[in-house]
Amino acid sequence: MKDFVRIVEVGPRDGLQNEKVQVSTADKIALINRLAATGLKTVEATSFVSPRWVPQLADAAEVYAGIDKLPGVDYPVLVPNEQGYERARAVGVQEVAVFTAASETFNRTNTNAGIEQSLQRFEPILARAAADGVKVRGYVSTVLGCPYQGEVPLADVVRVATRLHAMGCYEISLGDTIGVGTAHKARAMLRAVAAEIPMAALAVHFHDTYGQALANIAACLEEGVRVVDAAVAGAGGCPYARGASGNAASEDVVYMLHGMGMETGVDLAALAATGRWLAERLGRETGSKTGRALTTT
Repeated sequence: MKDFVRIVEVGPRDGLQNEKVQVSTADKIALINRLAATGLKTVEATSFVSPRWVPQLADAAEVYAGIDKLPGVDYPVLVPNEQGYERARAVGVQEVAVFTAASETFNRTNTNAGIEQSLQRFEPILARAAADGVKVRGYVSTVLGCPYQGEVPLADVVRVATRLHAMGCYEISLGDTIGVGTAHKARAMLRAVAAEIPMAALAVHFHDTYGQALANIAACLEEGVRVVDAAVAGAGGCPYARGASGNAASEDVVYMLHGMGMETGVDLAALAATGRWLAERLGRETGSKTGRALTTT
């Protein structure tokens, strides 16, 4: 059996939340269904944040209720607080994600709370999730740089990731939110965190601002990580980091992995077709080089 890498598709949430074109509820549902049909095992569906902060995802409940929910596919949603958790559970969500940053300044700008305050805010969510049998994933952003403070000490990344894992998050996604990392720095960051948390509980999440996302992912794969976040068509970016481009494109990541002899369970042609479908609705060309190169629909 080939070495398996699980792709966590974040396009419907992390991708769409920063797109300027308003996407209809019906198209969001269709996008998630199309992604799940490609063989992806994890499709992050939406975010139960305040519509004031992320208007694009104001229809979170309607989207989650409307998707097909294929057997064997997880559809996690992001929740910022206990109220978001309650809204998510009201429509039957079985996996949630919480998010904080390794940069104090970024976290205050992004969530109006310090890191410690954010972690305390998650405690009742983790407690309720454990009682409800709901899985919780943790995100740590700005692991390789912050738009406000610049360099982020590795010790801060390790401290925050370790806290989330100790609180009960089954998996920690390490995010280069503004896309400033390079392979050498990404490798060093992952090694530092993996010294405290089992590699099997870690994922990586790279943005492609300087064209380094695939190189960073490859470096982390060499270190042993086997979970990679990506967004179809390279959708997204960071609303709090000027100039930060989109996520690593799922199509490009899958193409690279298959070329490395790794297994993903994903139909690349179907994924590329979905990326082009989404790009048409966003009124732009797909951000995936693979999607542009493949002509199979």
